[in-house]
Amino acid sequence: MLRIVEAKKEDRDIMMNLLEKYLYEFSQWEKTDVNDNGLYGYEYLDCYFEENNRYPYLIKVDEKIAGLILISDYPEVPEESTDFCLSEFFIMHKYRRKGYGKEAVFKVLNMHHGKWQLKRHPHNIGSVKFWNNVIDEYTSGNYRLVESYPNKDVDYEDGTPADVFFFEN
Repeated sequence: MLRIVEAKKEDRDIMMNLLEKYLYEFSQWEKTDVNDNGLYGYEYLDCYFEENNRYPYLIKVDEKIAGLILISDYPEVPEESTDFCLSEFFIMHKYRRKGYGKEAVFKVLNMHHGKWQLKRHPHNIGSVKFWNNVIDEYTSGNYRLVESYPNKDVDYEDGTPADVFFFEN
């Protein structure tokens, strides 16, 4: 059984621990380094507990922590209006390829209705396939995908232009 649980301030350390795993995995595409403490760090995490319109969620499967989702109203692409951005999504390896990721995304999208943006790294082939399938199924094909979005502000740290989905629910 999968549940989406709103993370509370007392869950901050859990969220940061999950983000470190996520950022480590993502570093293979973004080519990022750890800081002097051996951590990647996520400078925006506290914002999710202090600001309105930021939504931190834990993904739980059979009451075990399986991942996280961070939703904000901060657009990936400033030229496009948006209500929500799926800022970060991470599911632990044990829970991948079992339908939990798709179920988690569907549930969290259904919790927030409006115009959405979602950014993905085109070199992360597993992510590309996942998001292509999930967004296509969720929207019944009613979305727009801009590959290699032509705005340097949207590029990843390694200089790769991002792909950006736009859709409404």
